Amino acid sequence: MAIIDFGGVKEKVVTRKEFPLAKARKVLKDEVIAIIGYGVQGPAQALNLKDNGFKVIIGQSKAFKRDWDRAVKDGWVPGKTLFDIEEALKRATVIQLLVSDAAQRLVWPLVKTHLTAGKALYFSHGLSITYQKQTHVVPPKDVDVIMVAPKGSGTSVRRNFLSGAGINSSFAVYQDATGRAE
Repeated sequence: MAIIDFGGVKEKVVTRKEFPLAKARKVLKDEVIAIIGYGVQGPAQALNLKDNGFKVIIGQSKAFKRDWDRAVKDGWVPGKTLFDIEEALKRATVIQLLVSDAAQRLVWPLVKTHLTAGKALYFSHGLSITYQKQTHVVPPKDVDVIMVAPKGSGTSVRRNFLSGAGINSSFAVYQDATGRAE
């Protein structure tokens, strides 16, 4: 792990050297990653994971037709890799909650019912988990809770991936119930 000085602030930085793609594939080889929400971050993160060989499914409400149709256009297959949110939650071992902040609060009761022991809950920003009194997003103690927050929009995440550049991201482990989150 490198320590880099960003304008007087030193940060620990994990690079591809310390955590290469082969290691990520090994760590996640048996996991089913459900991207919940195909709006802003969902498409980029889902496609990048899929293009890198991970088992990815999408959970998207059909009520948001534009997002559902975009997922289909991007190659996700209804009933195989594209599901309503509840079905994706049932199938997932890693749940990436990428719906908007407001939607996170609304879908949380459904998400929580499918957070069984040993699963992982993944955020791309920390509002819901940080402001639990307002959001009521309180994960069970027997699941991992992690955050990987890209330093850019979904379009930047995808564009940089396609060009081979990647994008800086912050990461944190909120809860390591299984001993695997770190």
